[in-house]
Amino acid sequence: MLTGLLHAHSGLRYLVLLAGAIALAYAIFGWATGRRYDRGMRISASAFAGLLHLQVVLGFFILVSGRLAGGIGGALIGHLFLMLFAAVLAQIPLSVMRRRPPENRSYAPHAVFTVVAFIFIWAGVASIGRGLFEAAVF
Repeated sequence: MLTGLLHAHSGLRYLVLLAGAIALAYAIFGWATGRRYDRGMRISASAFAGLLHLQVVLGFFILVSGRLAGGIGGALIGHLFLMLFAAVLAQIPLSVMRRRPPENRSYAPHAVFTVVAFIFIWAGVASIGRGLFEAAVF
């Protein structure tokens, strides 16, 4: 079962990165063209945040299974906290925009927070000695 979780966790990152890239492109396009905030932004940002949250949950299950090859070291703790923070960053613009009246909603927070979330994702993956697109061997 652990091997399956590791493969799911490793493979899901491509969907997370794709959803993040789509959300970022949508936010930048909407921001640059001055379009009204629309449902498409909410859906693309929700997909990014949701997949990132799922990734965190899978990582948590791998962690609590207690059968990690290298044990829980500094690199893994760094990975854990950087990824948790990336998930929080992806959620913030969704939560803020939901509370704003429709005429005050903007694409800018989505663009900024998605870029910062990507930086934390990259740092989290780098903390365990891997590249974003590097295949892990289990």
